[in-house]
Amino acid sequence: MIDFVKGALIIGGALFMLLASLGLLRLPDLLTRMHATTKAAALGVILIMLAAAMHFAEAGVVARSFAIIVFILMTAPVAAHVIGRAGYFVGSKLWSGTVKDELRPNYDPLTHELKSGLETQENAKRQPRDTDPD
Repeated sequence: MIDFVKGALIIGGALFMLLASLGLLRLPDLLTRMHATTKAAALGVILIMLAAAMHFAEAGVVARSFAIIVFILMTAPVAAHVIGRAGYFVGSKLWSGTVKDELRPNYDPLTHELKSGLETQENAKRQPRDTDPD
């Protein structure tokens, strides 16, 4: 029975990783690709690490497997967010079917300043700088 569970976890993890790679190839823009690869690949790694922990059933291997799972859960979404935001800032084109762009009203592509959207009218005014052209 335990071999069946381990096999199902490994096959499920491999299928989620395959799904992530297909999403990377098939999806139209950077942001949707980042979404697919982060979610599916992270789930695939988690399932494979659970299978490895069950297979070896030693305290050291189980601890390392759970440490890897926690590391993936903490870093994958943050890394995808940072890469997606950097791609947006360098001008990566959005898919034509994108419904809402929440950064557009708060991001100035000339100065690369991003407003939080919580500024008051007085606080949101752009102050002239010495480096600005006349």
